[in-house]
Amino acid sequence: MFGKSRQVFVYNKTKQTFLAFRVNVADSVAGRLIGLLGRRALKPDSGVWIYPANAIHTIGMLFSFDVVMIDKNFKVVSVKEMVKPFRVILPKLRAESVIELPAHTIFRSRTEIGDELVIDRYEARKIPKPDGAGQIDRVDSGSMQGVQA
Repeated sequence: MFGKSRQVFVYNKTKQTFLAFRVNVADSVAGRLIGLLGRRALKPDSGVWIYPANAIHTIGMLFSFDVVMIDKNFKVVSVKEMVKPFRVILPKLRAESVIELPAHTIFRSRTEIGDELVIDRYEARKIPKPDGAGQIDRVDSGSMQGVQA
């Protein structure tokens, strides 16, 4: 609608669980204003990461959802489960951004205040062919390079 949306995944490093795989980044004025408005529900493993933000409202929303607020180091400073429509979540001073997730995500991932999250882009990469000597120069995972096949 307002250009190409970027997606990230959200991983709870402390609990070693994923919160969501397809989280839209709302870092523009329009993106932050719209957020989840107009949607009838959130698909499983999806969400919206509103940056910067330290408070939200659910006025005009049509469904309940979970909210995780994080600081600049991606440490959880607040969790709210099953936030209903027509509510206001007051500002949290330490919060830098807000992640809106499907209902029950906080419970399923066991996310708590103090947990450290990892938020990163998911990029499908082409797997290179071996060079003939059995060694691969690059591997699908960005963290493993020069691995013997």
